[in-house]
Amino acid sequence: MGELFTSPREWVPLISERLIDFIRNRVSQTGGITSAKKVATLCETFGVRTAFQEGGDNDPINQLAAYHVDMSISSFGIQEENHFPPLVHEMMPGAAQLKGGYLYGNDAPGLGVDINEAMAAKYPLQPPPAQDNWTTVRGMDGSLVKP
Repeated sequence: MGELFTSPREWVPLISERLIDFIRNRVSQTGGITSAKKVATLCETFGVRTAFQEGGDNDPINQLAAYHVDMSISSFGIQEENHFPPLVHEMMPGAAQLKGGYLYGNDAPGLGVDINEAMAAKYPLQPPPAQDNWTTVRGMDGSLVKP
């Protein structure tokens, strides 16, 4: 539960009343790493596990943010992942690697993802198709969009 949650008002009652077994919110929509760790701490208190949602329209940076939170919490349950094509790994060196059903980060500081800007310029962002805009969390200018 919680793929589109952005506010504690949405998840606190579900966790504190033990109405869910897994919280599935997205680290970037929750407020980032610090907020996700606070959600995970609340989950620990009430026996709920995390299942951070990072699929579909995700990117390597969001995926690694969730990975870092997962590695530092005791309420970890499962991590949704994406299969990024080789082009993405080339454009964003340091992206997590999936091997044998496990997600592996990198040894670089911070999240460890870099960007090949010359390569990225060859693939500019495109607006989502009109029928797919319910999952959009950011406008083309980077502003937040609540689905």
